[in-house]
Amino acid sequence: MSVRRCLFGCAVIMTMTAGAKPPLSIQASPAVSFSPANLVIRTRIEPDPDNRAMEIVANSEDFYRSSTIALEGDRAPKVTSVEYRSLPPGQYEVTVALIGTGGQLKARAATHVNVIGSGSAQ
Repeated sequence: MSVRRCLFGCAVIMTMTAGAKPPLSIQASPAVSFSPANLVIRTRIEPDPDNRAMEIVANSEDFYRSSTIALEGDRAPKVTSVEYRSLPPGQYEVTVALIGTGGQLKARAATHVNVIGSGSAQ
């Protein structure tokens, strides 16, 4: 009988874990493009009263751009889009950090983008 309870408990926990949404996700488009590239970054956050800010960064060896967006806790929009224009060639790490009350880091997500030189610049 206790084995059945254990198996049932494990199944319930696995279902709960599989259904849980991450507090933060990021998508950058296009993943590969030619320079100068226009990059659209879309973030999704789960509502939480402690959400205070979101910092989005596109960083390569020769280029850095960031945006900080204030959030109004659980009233903040779930989806936010930011566009960075005219990115030069490079391998970019694109990150988003969710900041809570007191300035602590609540969550971080990252993706990578490749901007290829067009060959016309010399």
